[in-house]
Amino acid sequence: MAAVKWVTLRSQWLGQQLRDLREANGLILKDAAEYLQRDPGTVSRFETGGYPIRRPDLLALLDLYGVADPRRRDEFVRLSQEVWKKGWWDGYAEEVAGAFVDYVWLESRSREIWGFDGMRLPGLFQTQRYARAVIAAVEYDADEAQIDRWVEFRMGRQKILEGENPPRFMSIIDESVLRREIGGRECQAEQLCHLADQAARPNVEIRVLPFRAGAHACATGAFRIFTLGEGFPGVGYAETPKGAIYVESPDSERFVRMYDELRKLTLGPEESTEFIVATAEELSR
Repeated sequence: MAAVKWVTLRSQWLGQQLRDLREANGLILKDAAEYLQRDPGTVSRFETGGYPIRRPDLLALLDLYGVADPRRRDEFVRLSQEVWKKGWWDGYAEEVAGAFVDYVWLESRSREIWGFDGMRLPGLFQTQRYARAVIAAVEYDADEAQIDRWVEFRMGRQKILEGENPPRFMSIIDESVLRREIGGRECQAEQLCHLADQAARPNVEIRVLPFRAGAHACATGAFRIFTLGEGFPGVGYAETPKGAIYVESPDSERFVRMYDELRKLTLGPEESTEFIVATAEELSR
């Protein structure tokens, strides 16, 4: 199997943990390389995430570093398997930037996703018409075929909410998002009806942040908080004009506090759904 084409978040996690173990044992790269009978440069690439480590080398390093606890060894093996694992999104490799693959992987592996959106609805809630309008506005120089692929990709991501063990998605949506007529009034009304349907899912909580809340804790835009399984750190995500950033725990706690402060100002889930439906009716008149 060929090496991954970019340094993924999960390969960085694994590499950092291996580097920490090596340094905690007072060993240098040359020591680990000699034990594996490999070049120091290869071990260095394992630790930077530039090349995913294979199971035999991983288990050998865990032996060298004295990691005997079966549970901890299993966590390392599970993470290494995630590094190599391919997902459905690999079929869109030419259309999706490498950094966004981390985002889709986090979505697919999360137990919980918390988020705030202040400009447009989360991709997991978008209708096909709404998604096309959003993508066409952002990717204004793309052709129709390319936009079709991106819309298809976004619709594919939504399947995680329908699985046997779907993540719990707790979403805070600014009132401005509900009132911004993306794709026109009819498209927006249709989208809000769909959003109300999504709110009825047992694994979804949607809260509206009303205009009357005034100033609030998030002045920078949308963000996400991903909670994965045991052995993985919590991750905060935000987009910037220079690209997305991923912040691991404990630094991601800043995102958690921001979410908690926003949540205090929101309408409750039932009141939020009523607000969404009422706004859809206004647009339909």
